[in-house]
Amino acid sequence: MKKIAIYSMKGGVGKTAACVNLAYLASADGFNTLLCDLDPQGASTYYFRIRASKNFNTNKFIKGGKYIDKNIKGTDFPNLDLLPSKLSYRNLDLALDALKNSKKRLKQILSELEDDYDYLFMDCPPGISLVSENVFNAADLILVPLIPTTLSELTYEKLLKFFEKNDINPKKIHTFFSMVESRKTLHRETMDKLAREGGNILESQIPYRSDIEKMGIYREPVPVTSPHSDSTQAYNKLWDEIKAISNH
Repeated sequence: MKKIAIYSMKGGVGKTAACVNLAYLASADGFNTLLCDLDPQGASTYYFRIRASKNFNTNKFIKGGKYIDKNIKGTDFPNLDLLPSKLSYRNLDLALDALKNSKKRLKQILSELEDDYDYLFMDCPPGISLVSENVFNAADLILVPLIPTTLSELTYEKLLKFFEKNDINPKKIHTFFSMVESRKTLHRETMDKLAREGGNILESQIPYRSDIEKMGIYREPVPVTSPHSDSTQAYNKLWDEIKAISNH
């Protein structure tokens, strides 16, 4: 099972949209896929028209095992399941902090699903926290959506420094440009600059488009509502890149 985290220190960068669309494309490719919504805002859960069970909470999540199995929900799409978020996940840091080996608990929880899925996508909350460190340890790939602006670039540099300081393998990080408006000079210059500097910058670029914004209205992945759109083509290209990387 390949574990892929879609993560950003910043909110509002197209993280959840990417996670939902990539998980859908993986399932449409015939892979058994699980989307794990770790963000207490629950946007991925909302997009798939699913609610977590009333009895599911943070404490049951960190216990793993049968508590996870009982709360995984099927979506409307073949091969695609969802482990929904709960608002109580806002306390997940505190619950993890009370455990021994607290930075690797998520890795232990997800390892129990190894035989059930080919791909697992994690929609992660923004910020740097104990939850984030668990994600960094658990994930095989960490996809970072980056809006090509100065502040986003600074945030990205801070993330790389955090990995270096905490001895986490930076090769896990693969960055793609998100919410791109190519008519903007700043966007073009920022993308050119980062491309020249090297690093794991993917070729795929997700454009700023209304059909992505309207996911909140239609509550479906973009390839379902707009199969021939530029946005769908961009997500397909991103998925092809990720699939190639994950199979190396």
